[in-house]
Amino acid sequence: EVQLVESGGGLVQAGGSLTLSCAHSGFPFDDYAVGWFRQAPGKEREGVSCISRSDPNPWYADSVKGRFTISSDNAKNTVYLQMNYLKPEDTAVYYCAADTDPQYASGIYYGQDRIYEYDYWGQGTQVTVSS
Repeated sequence: EVQLVESGGGLVQAGGSLTLSCAHSGFPFDDYAVGWFRQAPGKEREGVSCISRSDPNPWYADSVKGRFTISSDNAKNTVYLQMNYLKPEDTAVYYCAADTDPQYASGIYYGQDRIYEYDYWGQGTQVTVSS
């Protein structure tokens, strides 16, 4: 059974940092991708970042490039999202999601921010950035 458990959310002042963790288990295959998404009140869920085992280059949304860093510790089965220089507009529920059958185009992970490509989701963790 695939499980994803997020942790690390909280309240932080603008300009501060948080690190989210996504502990995963039960992936059926060696190749997979894990993405971070977020959803603010009244807004659609949007992709933030993703990382896959077969694509060495993580993907980032333009809104977080240069501020967020995604990484994976395969020994711990955990994917991290380091968030620096947080802004009030980063306030949202953050979800990690897994694509257990990732597809690639020219070596680049296809899923990125395509919600329908991810077949398992965590419960979410709240991130609130105060101004």
